Amino acid sequence: MKPIISVIGGANVDLSATLTDAFIAADSNPGHIQIGYGGVARNMAHNLALLGAQVQLLTIFGGDLFGGLLMDYCKQQGIDLRLSDQVSTERSGVYLCINNHGGEMIAAVADTDAVRLITPEWLSKRVGEINHSDYLLADTNITEDAIRWLMENSTVPLFVDGVSSTKAHRVVNALRKCKLPYLHTLKLNLKEALSVTQTATYGEAAQRLLDLGVAHVYITLGSEGVYCRNAAEEWLFPALPGDVVNTTGAGDAFLSGVVIAHARGIDFPQTAQYGLMAARATLMSPKAVNPDIANILL
Repeated sequence: MKPIISVIGGANVDLSATLTDAFIAADSNPGHIQIGYGGVARNMAHNLALLGAQVQLLTIFGGDLFGGLLMDYCKQQGIDLRLSDQVSTERSGVYLCINNHGGEMIAAVADTDAVRLITPEWLSKRVGEINHSDYLLADTNITEDAIRWLMENSTVPLFVDGVSSTKAHRVVNALRKCKLPYLHTLKLNLKEALSVTQTATYGEAAQRLLDLGVAHVYITLGSEGVYCRNAAEEWLFPALPGDVVNTTGAGDAFLSGVVIAHARGIDFPQTAQYGLMAARATLMSPKAVNPDIANILL
């Protein structure tokens, strides 16, 4: 039976520019620009649908052209949008990134203001469907109050992606304000982890997060792999070899792989191996979601 997975957060149109030569600041740089569909939550929902899950996405679509395109594309991928809203007065999310000629991100701008409408009140109207899921994923594009509401009201395992150093603070603040702070899984990259914990190493950061109520911590380290920790054990897994084409979406794929591993009965920390395989699949694709990801993980 397919696992039922709810995913809450942002859905964007992605504008991705990759340079053909070294970056020159304050100048026009030659390169290639691609338009795609992204957003952390939408990417995770897309990956999970490709990996065989029954996925419902909870997000806010704008009333503009991008919103219609995003909704149509999600439906084509088999993502259930019945719990999402399209708001005519909102502009759709847009993510703009610039990658160097090696595929590594130089800078990015995310306009995800529409997801502020995902409030505790909005979520409470959908609590039955949320808690009917087998797993729940959220990104920190949603507000601190919404993340806290999920921690306090969801009855299924909650996995959270930190998104960015600025937005990752929302999940830590939510944990500090929870009546009974607990989060099943938190995935951060190294920069996010050190920022939200004000520590100097990934080991210290993971311990701080465990102390705050996170049960399973994954800190991705780029080309160095991933560090995993819970109350009983810690592991450092090396990155898998592969040619990097584009880094956008790799972290989203990692957490998608971790969740699918859980759904297949794989225990921590071996779930990280699925995450690394999913991330490698994305790194080797020009798209934020590799359409062949299922062939790589199955």
